[in-house]
Amino acid sequence: MAFDLPRNVILPVDLVDVRLDPAPHPFETDNAAAITANWQQEKALRPALFDGTVVLLSDLRYGANRLAGRCHAIRFSTFMLWRKLKPVTSAEHAFAHAMLISSDNALVAIRMGGHTANAGKVYFAAGSFEPEDFRDGQVDLDYNMTREVREETGLDLAQAEREERCYALSVESGTVIVRRYRMAETADMLADRIRQFVANDPDPEITGPVVIRGMHDLPDGLMPHMLSLVEWHFTQG
Repeated sequence: MAFDLPRNVILPVDLVDVRLDPAPHPFETDNAAAITANWQQEKALRPALFDGTVVLLSDLRYGANRLAGRCHAIRFSTFMLWRKLKPVTSAEHAFAHAMLISSDNALVAIRMGGHTANAGKVYFAAGSFEPEDFRDGQVDLDYNMTREVREETGLDLAQAEREERCYALSVESGTVIVRRYRMAETADMLADRIRQFVANDPDPEITGPVVIRGMHDLPDGLMPHMLSLVEWHFTQG
């Protein structure tokens, strides 16, 4: 099997060995015409979309607290077609979440801007892996998380207490790799910092922060995979 890992369960991960294969992804080479046609439709709906470079998995496996896989650089337009057609047996998506935990034990997420591919959706600041997130061909999770959190919120993960162990949750929409970061500030203080950053950003990706204080406090637009992560956090205590 190209993708061999338990689904819909949060798994402990002590080693992430996901490598970038220089070969084209078969999904992209086999669907060139459909990718172009779909991208024209997507751009008509959201002209601000940019056809940059991200990565897509061709293999991912879990065992002995180890997540190993192979991915390939693709165009964002390819990802958008994959997202529309999923599940696709030859391709899956993986991404990383820095779970921001405030000093008062709230979770600090974000709501995506209306011009983005996930308009209005709520999740932890994140983005697809890009070629720059790889070191010697292997994904650098902390670099990806730090870059995405800084770009979207202005927060610096170097100022947080970083947990060593990661966790993975694999669902139909992809596999998210989570690391918890505990911040020294309260949720309200962090939210104010994010709002100020967004107000001063000439081209913000997000509309602002979303603070989640418990299972009684779930926002509209919460991505399905986030429900499991939020419940897990507040169950952990």
